[in-house]
This record gives sequence, structure tokens and C-alpha cells, in this order.
Amino acid sequence: MDIGVPTEIKNHEYRVGMTPGGVKELVRDGHRVMVQSGAGAAIGLLDEHYADAGAELVTDAAELFSRAEMIVKVKEPQAEEYRRLGSGQVLFTYLHLAPDLPQTRGLLKSGCTAIAYETVTDRQGGLPLLAPMSEVAGRMAVQAGAHCLEKAQGGRGVLLGGVPGVAPARVLVLGGGVVGIHAARMALGLGADVTLFDKSLPRLKELDNLYGPGLKTLYSTTDAIEAELPRADLVVGAVLIPGAAAPKLVTRDMLKLLPKGAVLVDVAIDQGGCFETSRATTHRQPTFEVDGIVHYCVANMPGGVARTSTFALTNATLPFIQALANKGWRRALQDDEHLARGLNVHAGKLCYQAVAEAHDLPYTPLEDVLAGA
Repeated sequence: MDIGVPTEIKNHEYRVGMTPGGVKELVRDGHRVMVQSGAGAAIGLLDEHYADAGAELVTDAAELFSRAEMIVKVKEPQAEEYRRLGSGQVLFTYLHLAPDLPQTRGLLKSGCTAIAYETVTDRQGGLPLLAPMSEVAGRMAVQAGAHCLEKAQGGRGVLLGGVPGVAPARVLVLGGGVVGIHAARMALGLGADVTLFDKSLPRLKELDNLYGPGLKTLYSTTDAIEAELPRADLVVGAVLIPGAAAPKLVTRDMLKLLPKGAVLVDVAIDQGGCFETSRATTHRQPTFEVDGIVHYCVANMPGGVARTSTFALTNATLPFIQALANKGWRRALQDDEHLARGLNVHAGKLCYQAVAEAHDLPYTPLEDVLAGA
């Protein structure tokens, strides 16, 4: 199979869809891998590294898209990219279609087969291709939040861990999934006073057993969140409904409960955000203020630590990329029900129900697509 790895073009996105080590494995399997020149240069993965691994270097993105049977990326295709996709091509990347109607329509129009990292599952019910970036984003959320709390950044002027004789910052983490756990762990490590909300009692019990009284846990309700907001310095939004738009857990009206200069970090922004006042930002301009509250809503947070993120992502995606390349997309999905759940779009049909519902578009069951209907 001819596999293409383009340079990412989203603002301040320095990750790349495959490391040279990943390329080497695919070449050993008998596949041809094209990598756009300079795709990994910003993080020290140079063209010569890819060439040594057996990749063909392609200068022009249009040529790479036209020749590749499968495109492997990191971020969702931008408009100029999904316009280059065509019928019969496979796209394997993060998509986050539920809050993004233009991209959804663009992929449907292209006729391609689009498989989303974020909806691939595993035997434990987890999301193995989202997990590594969620781990990074959860840790970065606290790091970014701590910076935003500095007075020069518009924050309250609060040190996350406090100092002897001065109380630490209070951190609320909304969601006990991978992002939430790593955010809580990072905040605890910095000495903050941390409260985590979730609707799963088993998860709350698990976290209580792991962290003991150092981590406060609360069952997530609107009343419980409202009761804690007046004492919060930093709120991390870490909720996820796979493939669907994130629920709005903090409304604009609830912002008045927060102290002025408090910080909201919305890690769910790729799925539309879990704060009503959120809108996607970039690493170039990461924050904005609403009613005196600082919002950090960078849509590609792990891109800020792009080298770590690239290696972590390739570790997770490579076995699935190999399956798709070795077997072809249809056979690979038929053989692996968990990879099959990644199928979002095929030949102008929407195959992921939560996305179809989010956009009020027709839904084609996955089983029909795999059966060749």
C-alpha cells in the first residue's frame, strides 16, 4: 500500500503522523511510505531520518495526497486537505466531527473512508488512540492553568502549591477519565487542593482508593459544581462522550460564581468544549477573558510538547496502521471490532451515530458498510 504522511498545517501544530521508526516497520512489511519534506523537522525528526528508514520524501502536499492510498495524520484535515481527498482513499487521524459540520460535509463530499483515532476502542472499553494524547493534555492542563493564574497573564496571582503559611490554589477537575486523572495527579503533585467530579461511583471509589484523602471526590451534579465554583482558582474541563459533543457543565451564568481572575482550561474543546463560553484558541493566542474569567481553550494542546506527543501517538497507532495496510481497510475492520468503531465516514455515508445525531444527518450502520451495502 502507498501510505502518505503530510506536514501538519494547523496553527502551531508540530506533531507528525509517524516517526521514522514507524516508517521502518511499514517498509519492512512491504509498503511504500511517502513523507512530506520537513514534516518532522520542528521536533528533530529530520528528512534524513525518514529517508534512512526507507521513506520517499515528497516536497508537494498535493502530490502526496494524490498518490497515497492511505493518509496518516495527527489533526483533523483542514479545508485545503479534505478537498484533496478522493474516493477510495483512507484517512486515519483524529477527526472530532461532532462539533465540526464543515469538516463533516467535506469528508462526505470527498468520498473517502475516514477512520477516527478518537473512536477506536479496546477490550476494556477504553480509547487507546485517544489515551496517549489525553495523558499529555491532562498534565498540560494544570501546567497551562498554573501559568494563566499568574497576574501578568490575567489570573488571580495565585501560586498553585502555595507556600508555608499560605493556602494552595483550589483546583476542580470535571471528569474522572484519562484527562481528569492525569490533571488531578499533576495538580496534587504541585501541592494544590484538588477536587474531582465524576458520575461514575466505581471510578470515584477507585480514585479514592488510589489517592486517599489527598484527592477529594464528588459525584457530579450541577448543584455540586455550583457549590464548589466560588472557592475555585482553576477549573479543568475533562469530560468526554466518545464521538459526541461535550456537555456544557459550566454555563455563562455560572461564571459569576467564580472569583475574578479564576482560570478555566477546557480540554474538551476538540469536542465543542464543556464550558458554555469556550471557543477554540491556538498556541499563538491561547487565552481570552469572559466576565473576568480567563479561558484557555487550545484545540491541540499536546502539540505544545510535540516531540513527546509524536512518539506517544505512534506507539499507539502503529499496530492499527499496520493492520489497515496489510489487510486493507475493510478486512482490517471486519477482523477487529474495536478498530471498526473508528469508522466515521465512508463513500459519502456517515457511519458514526453520535456524529450523525449531532448534525442531524442520515446515519448508515457500520454493519451495512462492512457488508458492502
